[in-house]
Amino acid sequence: MNLLLGLAALSGGLAVAAGAFGAHGASGQAQEWLRTGGIYQMVHAVAAIVAVQAGARGAGWLFVIGGLVFAGTLYAMALGAPRWFGAITPIGGVLMISGWLWLAWVALRG
Repeated sequence: MNLLLGLAALSGGLAVAAGAFGAHGASGQAQEWLRTGGIYQMVHAVAAIVAVQAGARGAGWLFVIGGLVFAGTLYAMALGAPRWFGAITPIGGVLMISGWLWLAWVALRG
């Protein structure tokens, strides 16, 4: 069993669901939050799968967790959570950036 790969796949599915809800069931700022969260979460779900294949599991974990924190806070606000959740969103962004740096390090070290 590959937990990371499974979570990356679930993350991709959640991104599709959030994007669909944003396109068909939300409006205004909520629609934007769902769209933004969905895009970032999907990109990083795919990046996590690539990272696993490249042997950079640490980067993959950062992509999955960062995507969940980043998109999850946006989804929560779209569903009515307090706007202060937006203060948590950048933590997810930092985790995703760290994942990209980790993946670059693994790739460049050969």
